[in-house]
Amino acid sequence: MNTSLVTKLFVSNAGLSALALRVPVGVILLAHGAQKLFGWFGGYGLEGTGQWMESIGLAPGYWMAALAGSAEFFGGAALILGLLVRPAAIVSAFTMLVAIFSVHWANGLFMSNNGYEFALALLAASVSLSLSGAGAVSVDQCIARAAKQPYGSRSA
Repeated sequence: MNTSLVTKLFVSNAGLSALALRVPVGVILLAHGAQKLFGWFGGYGLEGTGQWMESIGLAPGYWMAALAGSAEFFGGAALILGLLVRPAAIVSAFTMLVAIFSVHWANGLFMSNNGYEFALALLAASVSLSLSGAGAVSVDQCIARAAKQPYGSRSA
């Protein structure tokens, strides 16, 4: 594998701080994605979320719900595991930008008015993780370590 690609995707010097950010943000994103995709945790599932997205101008609503739900659910799972954290965080950041400007911006900052403060916090955390990487305790770190070892020296 290209060592430059491995470095960009997997290597991180963030230590345990990335873990402290990754896991709670991953849980939040996974849960919100599960609401959209499966109707878990009081969500409306793909049909209901799709109808709502269509009503606010995100069409086709069903596919927009599937994209947003998948980005949140699978991106959240990736963050929890520490697997492909940079790409997952970039997709999550983009999803939060869409949420901020298509749903929450007109309502102002505060959540009490359905504002964008929560999505902004998730955006900031996602951008931070995309810059820092997964940190010390992650699948990414294991992949980076394995990629550094010469092929013949890997133990079974």
